[in-house]
Amino acid sequence: MEQEINKLLATIKQEYINFWMRSTCKDGLKGYALDSVNNFDKTTEVKYGKKYIKIIRDRSVWGFIVNTDNDKLFKKGDILKAAGWNAPARNAARGNLFEQYSVDWTGPHYLK
Repeated sequence: MEQEINKLLATIKQEYINFWMRSTCKDGLKGYALDSVNNFDKTTEVKYGKKYIKIIRDRSVWGFIVNTDNDKLFKKGDILKAAGWNAPARNAARGNLFEQYSVDWTGPHYLK
């Protein structure tokens, strides 16, 4: 699952770059935007737990990944929004690491 998490982190980082390019850096990343992108990896953390993998982005919870095969509602690799610092929102998965998913640098996308 480590390879899939690295792919997810790369997707999140690319969405972060796209955000800056759309908003203020149409001519290229400079100043604060460039520093923020360069520090992205330093400010992103992955914490492994028994049930969930927590993705922390710049001191906020980005989301959770189900890390067990023994969950009654979700399967391993499901991406969940954060309900708070220590718990995911368990209403619905926003995708799965092993299948298709749509995320942004701010977190998993809302349900449609």
